[in-house]
Amino acid sequence: MRQPVYTPYDGSARLFTIGLGQLDPARWIEPDDELERYLAEKDRLLAGCRDVVFVEEADTRAAQQEVLDLLAAHVTARHPSFYRRAGSTIVAGRRTVDLDAGEAPLVTAGALVQDDLVLMRRDESGWRLVAGYVAFPSSWSLIEKFGRRMEDIHAPVPDFGEGTRNALLINRMFDNLKAEQPVFRFNWSINPDADLHYPASKAHGALPEDHRLSLETTFARVERQTLRKLPACGDILFTIRIYTDPLAAVRTLPDAGRVATVFADQLEALTLPQAEYKGLAGRRAALVAELRAVAAG
Repeated sequence: MRQPVYTPYDGSARLFTIGLGQLDPARWIEPDDELERYLAEKDRLLAGCRDVVFVEEADTRAAQQEVLDLLAAHVTARHPSFYRRAGSTIVAGRRTVDLDAGEAPLVTAGALVQDDLVLMRRDESGWRLVAGYVAFPSSWSLIEKFGRRMEDIHAPVPDFGEGTRNALLINRMFDNLKAEQPVFRFNWSINPDADLHYPASKAHGALPEDHRLSLETTFARVERQTLRKLPACGDILFTIRIYTDPLAAVRTLPDAGRVATVFADQLEALTLPQAEYKGLAGRRAALVAELRAVAAG
């Protein structure tokens, strides 16, 4: 069993907090040896349900092109072992992506990276989702969020809806974000399997009623999110990279006991609305007990 790449449940990224950090621009995109699997799944979803995974407002093509230009330059400069440019094409792993194929630029950009891509734009109503290529949502629907303000997008999340302190902080952060100072954050949830595509139809928390929470049968789904202001158009680009690991992988960590303790503490500390949102209400006790056993050695 491999060791997880990121373990935000170790206390470094607590649930239901904003938790931003300064992003090293060199680490904006982090391809790995699963690049082909992710891109193949994106291809499958785009071919089978394009209107579910891609949305755009008509006047966003220039911003989309800015995203594509930035991503193409970044991945070829920073990750030559994964990407090689040849004229108007980029060889990404075992595939060739034509940058001038006539496709929506955000779709072409998404064909290069394992990350999902979302464009947010400021107007008189606030920051709105104006375009997105999201193949791997975490229990939400791109179609339902399309065109909506950040406050409305976060309305179902406890303590993040209209008028909350978190909503005000997010808008302030968006307004003050500088192109030269990108940021990152993590989010995580607990799922019954490692599927990358987790739409709203799989329900918030994605834990069926008959699923028994245990380290052996349950997965941590980690979202590595980056936010950067596009220098030319002023829109904000979200990238969202999904990592999935069996919870049993906690045992592979060098500080497994400490991580298991903090993980269990966080699960117990969730309020009832937070636990219900994550699909854990009434069912976290058994998982907490297993984590405490790991901590005990």
